[in-house]
Amino acid sequence: MKILVTGGAGYIGSVVSECLLDGGHQVVVVDNLSTGHRQAIEARADFVEADLLDTPAISDVLSAGIDAVCHFAAFSQVGESVTDPLKYYRNNITGAVSLLRAMKSSGVDRFLFSSTAAVYGEPENVPITEDARLDPVNPYGNTKLAVERLLADCSSAWGLKSLSLRYFNAAGASEARGEDHRPESHLIPLVLDAAAGRRGELTVFGNDYPTPDGTCVRDYIHVKDLATAHILGLEKLIEGKTGALNLGNGQGFSVLEVIDAAAEVTGMEVPYQIGDRRVGDPAILVASSEKAEEILGWKQEYADIRKIIADAFSWRDRNPAGYSD
Repeated sequence: MKILVTGGAGYIGSVVSECLLDGGHQVVVVDNLSTGHRQAIEARADFVEADLLDTPAISDVLSAGIDAVCHFAAFSQVGESVTDPLKYYRNNITGAVSLLRAMKSSGVDRFLFSSTAAVYGEPENVPITEDARLDPVNPYGNTKLAVERLLADCSSAWGLKSLSLRYFNAAGASEARGEDHRPESHLIPLVLDAAAGRRGELTVFGNDYPTPDGTCVRDYIHVKDLATAHILGLEKLIEGKTGALNLGNGQGFSVLEVIDAAAEVTGMEVPYQIGDRRVGDPAILVASSEKAEEILGWKQEYADIRKIIADAFSWRDRNPAGYSD
């Protein structure tokens, strides 16, 4: 298939592009490079530097025989979404509307959406299943849920086939591509940078939660396992499958467990201090991915937190400054 990957210069989009190409697919990457990195784009992919809000430019790309779209182009910093919601609504929702308008006019009707566990908000039960209450607690989660609902409406209106893949915490790296967010907010790269002395002491936000060691528990999934799920999802779109699926590890790891695993993997101490809780941080967020396993036939290959950290460390060790562009 010929796949359009929006946001293919970003962390997950670039790894998915790599895996699609390795699987024999053609890939066209569209990215405005506002947060992505040109060096992360696969040399084997065609690249178009464009903004999703430029509907005519996106229509031109789609008119070249695109079979399906993998949509990753969204802003994703929760804190920033709270302070600047207009930025998030404009990019994440209006951008998706522009993309879907171009798809409709071009006759492209398969859409794989990069969604998020943030659509659930504060969970009532864990592990979280797809039928849990959808109640985001920040603008970022609101924009993702709005797009999920938009996709359902487009399905009813003009037969769009879509799958929304709700990620929990993507981590790890491929051989060539890893995390380089600016600013970085994800725990594993922050832990690795603290161990390597590239940043100061790590702050652990609270150690009095109702968890075994008092720190928050989160679900970490290897980015290559995410990529596998996307490839399987594209196959299911051809069969007409639609809806939303969780993609997580299925087991949780506390902040201190991640720190201890990183120390074991790297052989380096991770300096940290205990800080106050952050407002709105749930004690435990863990996914049930049983539905994805059943529908996609998906199985994780890299569930061990030490493997996830080892791959992230290996990439970060080779690229201490991240992408240099």
